Amino acid sequence: MIMSNTEQTLSIIKPDAVERSLDNEIKEMFKNKGFLIVKEKKIQIEKSEAEKFYKVHETKPFYNDLCAYLSSGPIVVMILERENAVSGNRDLMGATNPNDAEEGTIRKKYGISIDKNSVHGSDSVENAKIEIDFFFKD
Repeated sequence: MIMSNTEQTLSIIKPDAVERSLDNEIKEMFKNKGFLIVKEKKIQIEKSEAEKFYKVHETKPFYNDLCAYLSSGPIVVMILERENAVSGNRDLMGATNPNDAEEGTIRKKYGISIDKNSVHGSDSVENAKIEIDFFFKD
């Protein structure tokens, strides 16, 4: 039986976490919170692709650094699924700045800085669809 609140969201394990071989530990944290990893792949994207992905932020001062960082090394992109996946993923990730993140969140445990905060997650159901399509165009 499919619940009406079952959603999909995009999660990215960012270069700092992949470089430190934390992908499996982070995936376990998702699974322990009831997420199903529907699809996943390890890729490296070009800066131009990161610019398209983060286009929503292009007017912000951190945009160039963000794009350079996301394309600086391998990432793991995943489609996560569960009830209220978007909000559940955001709760599990924690605050953007690891110093502000709550204990038990991915960013508190693994984040290095506001830039190298180990994970990305969609911020809305609408953006989740766009982000999933960006990486998983079948």
